[in-house]
Amino acid sequence: MSLPGASAEAVRRHLDALTKPPGSLGHLEELAVRLGGLLGDPPPPLAPRVILVMAGDHGVTAGGVSRYPADVTRQMCLNMAAGGAAVNVLGRLVDARVVVVDVGVAGEAPVGAGVLHRRVRAGTRDLSREPALTPAEVDAALRTGTGMVEELRPRPGILVLGEMGIGNTTAAAALASALLGLDPVESAGPGTGVTVEGWRRKVRAIRAGVERLHAARAEAHRNGGEGPDDVAIPSPDRSLALDALAHCGGLEIAGLAGAAVEASRRRIPVVLDGFISSVAGLVASRLSPEVDPWLFASHLSAEPGHPAVLSALGLRPLLSLELRLGEGTGGALALPILEAAGAILREMATFDSAGVSGPSTEESSGEGA
Repeated sequence: MSLPGASAEAVRRHLDALTKPPGSLGHLEELAVRLGGLLGDPPPPLAPRVILVMAGDHGVTAGGVSRYPADVTRQMCLNMAAGGAAVNVLGRLVDARVVVVDVGVAGEAPVGAGVLHRRVRAGTRDLSREPALTPAEVDAALRTGTGMVEELRPRPGILVLGEMGIGNTTAAAALASALLGLDPVESAGPGTGVTVEGWRRKVRAIRAGVERLHAARAEAHRNGGEGPDDVAIPSPDRSLALDALAHCGGLEIAGLAGAAVEASRRRIPVVLDGFISSVAGLVASRLSPEVDPWLFASHLSAEPGHPAVLSALGLRPLLSLELRLGEGTGGALALPILEAAGAILREMATFDSAGVSGPSTEESSGEGA
């Protein structure tokens, strides 16, 4: 995909012409270069702002990998719909609309008013015992994310990926291990604050799921293929990502991956929240590498697998606040920083326009320079 904006060199020349020493706004200038390359120099305001929260349950919670019961997913979706969750508070603060989508919440009935009902199935299967999803369910979840971006009106100027799902740090850690070759002890963290024994159960569950994935792929290879979808999928990265989603889940992660891919097609910048959202970004990248320039990392999570995921994506987080809530909270906090990067290009005066003397063409040798 060719980018419609200005070249990095042209944006840097613009930045260096502004009334400040070159590079003095640090990483904000690199963000400005990225936004200028994506959206033009100067980039338009990043509005409307949407936080897309995908929700789903995980069968692996039956193995004691979370402190909270699975019912909390449904309850928190209703809390978000009522405006009472942390993401709602922060969303209001930064003028971002929160959209909550049930792509896989457990139970027969729809969650309730204010939660969009796009359920593929009522939670995943237990990834420690069997594949969490069928290939058809993975495809449906990805298409749900794609469809949600298509549905959003008005079209977002920027999209934050958030999630809600008890047990989803286990699924995300399994995906990170599968896609990056991490040992589960490196990818699994405290999640909702499990005990040491709970963490050990999580590690065992992840290991079982990832080992089953590798065994299934090895068997498929011996039988002359790369998996059930290999006929239409030439890329090994894409094949592995789809197989990993099927074995590890989850529905909300697949939905977010689909949303990221579709947003990039529509030239909408995508802000990843924490570990789970970033794993969805990694899946999206493996499915469609064209998504990569459109991804921004909001923060560095307290989850131990997060640095490896961001490194694989080549992303630098904007904040490091030891957040591990999810929901899109870190993404909301990052929105003003991204907006500031664009505003500098739109609004800041140049040396010429302000009548301010620019830097000397010769290096100063005097003190106080």
